[in-house]
Amino acid sequence: MTRRSALLLLASALFAAAAAGCGGTKTVTKTVTVVGTVPNGGATSVSASVAAGAHDFVQFACAQCHGERGRGGVSADVPALSQVGKQFTVAQLKQIIDHGLGESANPTKPYMPVWGEVISARQVADLVAYLRAGLPAVPGATPPPVITAQGPAVEGALLYQRYGCINCHGPNGLGGVPNPQSPDKAIPPLSGADFFKEFNTDQKITDVIRSGSVIGRAPIVSMPHWGGIIPDQQLRALVAYIKTLKTG
Repeated sequence: MTRRSALLLLASALFAAAAAGCGGTKTVTKTVTVVGTVPNGGATSVSASVAAGAHDFVQFACAQCHGERGRGGVSADVPALSQVGKQFTVAQLKQIIDHGLGESANPTKPYMPVWGEVISARQVADLVAYLRAGLPAVPGATPPPVITAQGPAVEGALLYQRYGCINCHGPNGLGGVPNPQSPDKAIPPLSGADFFKEFNTDQKITDVIRSGSVIGRAPIVSMPHWGGIIPDQQLRALVAYIKTLKTG
């Protein structure tokens, strides 16, 4: 018998003894959960354009005003979208997305903001395809979950994504998204010395989120009124997150 064979035999004997000492052979089953995956790779029967529109609907926070899959129920002032694909033409839907629909002087009354300088023509076309398809369920096209038990700043950071703030004000509130017709040619940041000099209290930050910033009609991008949509507790969380951003 070679030395290698002897070692293998010894290892087998030790394993068998250990198993016997535990009352016989044990079968251990380990379950591994993979986080962040979608079954079947997110396979769906809808077209690629409709699927992309479903994800755009979530990314640009349409669901936060019009409800999940456009079913309404968020605010009496915001319509459901379940029938708009039949009621409006492609051109009409593109016009509404690009140019908004009405501006309310009442900060508790939401309105459809101007998206033309933020959303690409391809994304608008995909959103229209999704609307005209009846807003079907698409795997993975759901708003990000909001964690509420890890402090208001963490909650606010997640709400910043959920309500689409990141699309206009940029990651970490750095701003820079073009708004060519506005006085400073860009959507303002929510960080830096100038911002915190102007908005130097929690109340001032809360007020501008509630009231939005309507400085003109399309093609100027306008910040919507969130006062009738975002509850007070979430407004406080958003303020807590904004206060963690760069101050200089």
